[in-house]
Amino acid sequence: MRMSQEQLDFYETNGYVFLPGWFSEEEVAVLKGELPAAFSEDTPRRVVEKGGGVVRSVYGSHMFNEVYGRLSRHPRLVEPAMQILDSEVYVYQFKINAKSSFGGDVWQWHQDYVFWMKEDGLPAARVLSAVVFLDEVSEFNGPMYLIPGSHKAGVIDARPKTHSNGNGRAEPYKHSPAWISNLTADLKYALDTEVVAGLVSGNGIVAPKGPGGSLLIFHGNLVHGSPNNISPFGRTLVLISYNSVENLPRSVESPRPDFLVSRDYSPIVPLAEDTLFF
Repeated sequence: MRMSQEQLDFYETNGYVFLPGWFSEEEVAVLKGELPAAFSEDTPRRVVEKGGGVVRSVYGSHMFNEVYGRLSRHPRLVEPAMQILDSEVYVYQFKINAKSSFGGDVWQWHQDYVFWMKEDGLPAARVLSAVVFLDEVSEFNGPMYLIPGSHKAGVIDARPKTHSNGNGRAEPYKHSPAWISNLTADLKYALDTEVVAGLVSGNGIVAPKGPGGSLLIFHGNLVHGSPNNISPFGRTLVLISYNSVENLPRSVESPRPDFLVSRDYSPIVPLAEDTLFF
């Protein structure tokens, strides 16, 4: 399913586009049915909150789960990504983000591309993220905050943060590899509050909200974050970052695992519309 010119123009201006009800309730049920297995895997691909125990994210599920693999090749995601990036695309990163009721922690204000540029050698911001809501997202359960038009600022310099344990890693991960500081609540390249305040003063803040099955697409340089979830309503999202096949990462000294940075650069051939019902 392709986006209209009006939707593409909105994305170009604002750095995001929100498409409520892009997937049906039946499709969302199929996707949610795979969550217990994904969250229960004891693997480095699973990241927990600072206090331990509560799942924050799971990465790379599309490589091991047939349903999520099909979602990553769904025409309602791949075709808009190709329209926006004006090229064939591949999955750069796949993750499931959860904000559990009474426990989902904050995501600090940040841009995605700066992580990929500095950690993975990604040459340009020809990358976007497609976010599929698996739950209703409301003002209560930690919606994503976006600063419209902030992608036009390009890469905003953010000096790597360090924390009380001296290495920039949350307590459950203080002995983990360095790349973990890109995935926890204490983000390595979080933006300074003065920078965020200036951007918001000129651009405002939006928080797309809608039913499960809604789709949010946003630019790799769009400044965004989300508050913690103190409500009794959980909020789970699937985020698939698509990169142009003309924008492959350069080699770096200490490459991150392939569940964070895909090394399969094969252009995606979109599957059929009903691909989730196989």
